[in-house]
Amino acid sequence: MNRTREVGVPPILVTGAAGSVGAVGRSVVEGLRQRDLPVRAMVRRDDERAQALRATGAEVVVGDLTRAGDIADALAGCARMYFGMGVSAQYLQAAVTAAAVARAYGGLEAFVNMSQLTVAEIGLTSTFESVQQRQQWLVEQVLDWSALPVVQVRPTVFMENPLFRVGFSSVAKYGTIRLPFGRAKTSPVAAGDVAAVVEEILADPVPHIGRTYELTGPRSEDVAAMAAEASTVLGRPVTYTDVPLREWVDHDLRPLGLPDHVFQHITTMGRLHAENRYDRKAEGVEQVTGRPPSGVAEFVRKNPSLFSP
Repeated sequence: MNRTREVGVPPILVTGAAGSVGAVGRSVVEGLRQRDLPVRAMVRRDDERAQALRATGAEVVVGDLTRAGDIADALAGCARMYFGMGVSAQYLQAAVTAAAVARAYGGLEAFVNMSQLTVAEIGLTSTFESVQQRQQWLVEQVLDWSALPVVQVRPTVFMENPLFRVGFSSVAKYGTIRLPFGRAKTSPVAAGDVAAVVEEILADPVPHIGRTYELTGPRSEDVAAMAAEASTVLGRPVTYTDVPLREWVDHDLRPLGLPDHVFQHITTMGRLHAENRYDRKAEGVEQVTGRPPSGVAEFVRKNPSLFSP
């Protein structure tokens, strides 16, 4: 194992570094390395993504986030830690295990936790949320009790989430965004902006300890307005097709073959959007990075293949 790093500077542990939706962990590793900060990237498998992380100068360790021994080995000698994990039926076990290991370790300056904005509305007896959202609420409770130096990062839905990628992908074939949102508004956030927030906190955590940052895009708007933004960028008409939720789930989402836990989460997000629960605007991206978040137009420009035949 390569343990090379800047002499005298403890590494920053980044979990979920191989990336899934939006590859936040991978982007955090790359950003920290560009700042010449030492990074230990924890991945599930040693594959080409792990090799790409090594190419940045990061140290790569392979481990399972549900195994306390693997987390303890990865955390040894680190001063700061980012916990991020994709939507998974094992999320609660992994996050609580990480918190327990970090508390026993006792040497952290910062534990940055990737949560989500929906937890702000969840309570002890609420039932509207997905299993994943309930688990993330529970993890925030555990971290509140832990006495760890925690920073909570709560993004709203990612633009890279399957919910939006499925909706946007119909633009290439049909010239329309198919989503079950009705006239409800939403403010998706770009994964790159979320990664920039996490990177900034890890680079200088002291001002952020104990704080919660809610992250959204630059505006809350309905899908018709998003379609108009896409139309302007692409130079051709883009419309919005409001699809009944059940039809959208069966016709658009189910063919992706997602695991049951992920499928239930995305389906719930579609329902909550239709109920206008994502009509939120927060300032967290600008508060931490000093710049406003990017919006739908920027996402279209950066992902032309998603929108083009």
